[in-house]
Amino acid sequence: MNRTIWIWVAIGLTAAALAATFVIEPGAPRALLNAAKPAPAPTPFGWNAQLELIAGDGVRGLRNATAAQARFADPYGLARSGNGTLYLADAGDNNVIRLIRADGSVATVAGSIEGFADGAGTKAAFNTPSGLALDSLGNLYVADTGNHAIRKISRQGVVSTLAGTGVAGYRDGPGAQAQFNGPIGVAVSQAGRVFVADTYNDRIRVIEPDGTVGTLAGGERPGDSDGAAAIARFDTPTALAIDAQGIVWVADTRNRAIRRVEPDGDVSTLNLLPTVEGDNPLSRPTALAITHDGLMYVGDMSTGLVLQIRADGNWVALTGNAQEQRLSLPAAMALDADGAIYLTDAGSYRVHRIAPAAAQPIVTVAGPSPLDPLPFTAGRWPLHPQDAWHEVVGTLGEVRGDGRGESRHHLHGGFDIRGDIGQQVLAIADAKTSNPSSSWGYGSLGEGASLDTISYIHMRVGRNGKGEPIDPARFQPIVGDDGKTERMRLRRGTRFKAGDVLGTINPMAHVHLALGSNGYERNAVTLGFTGYADHYAPRIERIQLLDALEQPLAQKEQGRLLVSRGQPGVQIVVEAWDQVDDNLARRRLGLYTLGYQWLDAAGKPLPGYEQPRMNIEFDRKPPDDATKVLYAADSGITVHGSAITRFRYVLTNTVRNGKVATGLWLPNELPAGDYTLRISARDYSGNEAVAGRDLAIRLR
Repeated sequence: MNRTIWIWVAIGLTAAALAATFVIEPGAPRALLNAAKPAPAPTPFGWNAQLELIAGDGVRGLRNATAAQARFADPYGLARSGNGTLYLADAGDNNVIRLIRADGSVATVAGSIEGFADGAGTKAAFNTPSGLALDSLGNLYVADTGNHAIRKISRQGVVSTLAGTGVAGYRDGPGAQAQFNGPIGVAVSQAGRVFVADTYNDRIRVIEPDGTVGTLAGGERPGDSDGAAAIARFDTPTALAIDAQGIVWVADTRNRAIRRVEPDGDVSTLNLLPTVEGDNPLSRPTALAITHDGLMYVGDMSTGLVLQIRADGNWVALTGNAQEQRLSLPAAMALDADGAIYLTDAGSYRVHRIAPAAAQPIVTVAGPSPLDPLPFTAGRWPLHPQDAWHEVVGTLGEVRGDGRGESRHHLHGGFDIRGDIGQQVLAIADAKTSNPSSSWGYGSLGEGASLDTISYIHMRVGRNGKGEPIDPARFQPIVGDDGKTERMRLRRGTRFKAGDVLGTINPMAHVHLALGSNGYERNAVTLGFTGYADHYAPRIERIQLLDALEQPLAQKEQGRLLVSRGQPGVQIVVEAWDQVDDNLARRRLGLYTLGYQWLDAAGKPLPGYEQPRMNIEFDRKPPDDATKVLYAADSGITVHGSAITRFRYVLTNTVRNGKVATGLWLPNELPAGDYTLRISARDYSGNEAVAGRDLAIRLR
């Protein structure tokens, strides 16, 4: 019987990106073998890309189904085989390795419960599996983050531990004795060497074919230094890729950098051209892939962008700029022979493909589904007592200044609860961290931590009121060369229970809760806090129509505002605010939804205005560049609203589901005559303003 020789050809210069399978009969001449591998075409730079959905309905869960009906909990690592099968590490509460076949069907390869066990298929157990890589024989390698180990899945589906003891630490040597600290990234060379981003040891490690573990580069503490192996420093490296020359490239997440590691361990940083504002285009790079000719693709978890980068530092954003293509947490990438990019969006529970845009753009879905359930909080507050009322001092969508004269700088992204400086901040729900860099801003007013889909901000993370660590097993102090704590580190895969102490309130004197995946924050008022009540109707201070120069129309006739039908278009601006029960009287809060309708002289709604046009709804946080779209000049708020707070909403513009559009009301849509412009201003509890809601208009 004839034997068949399978030759796997890597398309991304790493064995983890296997792209094509060729069948060659025994005895074929070398010329035929060479002919079976034609040189790939050069990768274009700055190609016109579009985002396509491969799998996942955007609702967290575990469901093996076809394509958009499948569900994931934390889709992270990704590898693509020669037959088009995608292997995916699904962490969160699932802790399994899954595959997506070329026909779109999803199945489980290995894993079951959260734990640490070898064995075949579902008899094995993982804890927060992250990066994946395939070798030339079809073995799959897993960076098993929560088990501090590198696991291997054979082609027969048998799971074994390649290296790591299951206990966090740092030790080179034989695989069974070696130790890692939360490894997230993994890559395999053509020679079978397994490279590891040992994330919380801030080192790049290598497992030789004989199973021996060594350190390629990095030192005792996190840092940002180029140079020889032992001198170089990394800070939370998360993803790896290997190029044709055997160079290891690293997504060095907290250093906002792409690093190059030579075979001898020498490290250098790829210098990227700055943005037009002069900034580094990378914020928190987490996903990385390299083409056959050395172009790089990088996914950034903070911005949601996917960048294409050349070796000379030039870069372009391929996707993520448009609202409908915004990624939440791009975690891993794999390439195919046609140059398309497959990627996991861990924050949206989806797998996507970025491909050249078609003549007829494909309508795609990105971000978590609006049907994704809210975390179960049982009405808890983030402060003691968790089951009783606390004063609310800020809501989602409110306008905020920068403290330097710009009153419309950004939009408030969460729900603020007043507390005393030094008061403990408590978890309101069970959670498991997905983000590899889940805390930020050490020592600043904006310091905070993200636990799954809830972020807690304006606190001393993992520290008491004196700045002393309170839970070093979960919040790990990072100590500098001077012996002083530089920050608190929170590892991917760390679990919390509702009521656990997360830190203490800093001088901002309130806890800011942000709900939802990055870029898709929801209004945290929907969590339903125990004792929270709002029986106050919103108050409308003023209604204005602004002309093309954004000046208010002022001429009146018989008590009616006179408007020319020749006006090219006007903005409808309403100043309004809300209060909630038991708050201080001076505490003005923003509204949840606003709209308007036109009535005839008898007070009857005009056709098309039978119901108010509710153009503004703060169900999800809009992007910050929408601030001056949603709020007119002279809007602004100070911290805690201690001075007069002004919310001047532009009702002719639109925000809903976080998406923003501009618009005008055209006076010539109505015939000359007398009308009433009626404003609908509502809070989340359903109260609606009655006083001051009507403006008498005369169109001429």
